[in-house]
Amino acid sequence: MTILEAAAALRAGQVSSLELTRAALHRIAASDSALRSFITVTVESALQQARAADQELVSGPDRGPLHGIPVAVKDVFCTRGVLTTCGSKIFADHVPDHDAAVVERLRAAGAVLAGKTNLHELAYGITSSNPHFGVVRNPCDTQRIPGGSSGGSAAAVAAGMVFMAMGSDTGGSIRIPASFCGCVGLKPTYGRVSRYGVMPLDFSLDHMGPLTRSVRDAALTLQALAGHDPRDDTSSREPVPDYLPPEDPSLAGLRLGLPENFYFDQVQEEVAAAVRAAAAAAQGLGARVSSVRVPDIAGLNTVARIILYAEASAGMEPYLERREDFGEDVRSLLEQGRLVAATDYVNAQRLRRMFVGQFRALFREVDALLTPATPITAPRIGQAEVDIGGQSEDARLASTRLVRGINALGLPALSVPCGADSQGLPIGLQIIGRPFEEALILRIGAALEAAGSGTGPGTG
Repeated sequence: MTILEAAAALRAGQVSSLELTRAALHRIAASDSALRSFITVTVESALQQARAADQELVSGPDRGPLHGIPVAVKDVFCTRGVLTTCGSKIFADHVPDHDAAVVERLRAAGAVLAGKTNLHELAYGITSSNPHFGVVRNPCDTQRIPGGSSGGSAAAVAAGMVFMAMGSDTGGSIRIPASFCGCVGLKPTYGRVSRYGVMPLDFSLDHMGPLTRSVRDAALTLQALAGHDPRDDTSSREPVPDYLPPEDPSLAGLRLGLPENFYFDQVQEEVAAAVRAAAAAAQGLGARVSSVRVPDIAGLNTVARIILYAEASAGMEPYLERREDFGEDVRSLLEQGRLVAATDYVNAQRLRRMFVGQFRALFREVDALLTPATPITAPRIGQAEVDIGGQSEDARLASTRLVRGINALGLPALSVPCGADSQGLPIGLQIIGRPFEEALILRIGAALEAAGSGTGPGTG
């Protein structure tokens, strides 16, 4: 059941928010000892919120499609009076006195907060094998990673525990888990969703967005979250359009680009075939799909990595003397960041502006790009290297290779399921758009989803 289906059932009196919430809490209790997708489950407050939602749905006000729907947020979003750890021993006892802007808006929309999801420590990694709060497992195959850093959010949605879970994305941390777990993941334009009250990894690369069972659910969640927030100095004043795609979205006349360089250079054959099939499906729905040459994505990835190393280490500088309190992989990344030269950081920011201009020119030729979200399906837990076409590659670098640079550009990007490999593991399609054109990429994703080009929670 999707959010829209549950919302309709609530208003038809076929189910109550209390029943939906109890079912969600039951699934969490039954499954999460194995999946470890949650750090904190807010049982009593969730039931209280559900009762209040039921009363409002009877007597008003009706707060919209999220009203009475059980959701979760990644444990980087501050929640007043509720533990907020960032998946770290450093913040293991942190209980904020305020809500993040995202949490405020979810509450205003009537959503029922079921808990806080597990993640890669400090949101800095792709495995979500957290040394402090447990190894998150992929519901599609519990011997495999769910991706990261928003792995707990993706696992909770894919396992049917909640209808939507919020993630954050600094170098692919929404889209990688969506791809590996077979759900929908939306990284909005930088500044579209407020970062106020979010424990940051990187102030110039962090984006906030939802993981959901369907594209339309991602759209209606963004509708509740988007808009200017004066408490976030990067928050955009761009007007908020209607994001929900029509029931029968058309792709007629859209110009979609399929990259001829980089994005298919080192990709598992089944992944490449599934993405090309999705592009053919888009063409069958009326889009004009053409081969395009994209800028130097390897160079863009290097720029994004230098910025992340330096800014993440700068943000954690007050805590770096507590070396023993960090997991080994995160400690290593933070120490690498301290070695980045100021000249390298400044040059990376200059090159970042150059790449923004190059992509602006590219988007005069096409309306959106179609690429794989990840070049591989989910690796096994503890797997450090992956084989792609007979070549070995670091699993972390492979997982981030097709998504990292889009954060440096601040562009909106959507990961939607587009099939499965021979082992039944989900494959993700990435749809990249112009700044603040989330409505367009959501329409493309919804059309492909309706056409049956994907598999997983969002299309079943």
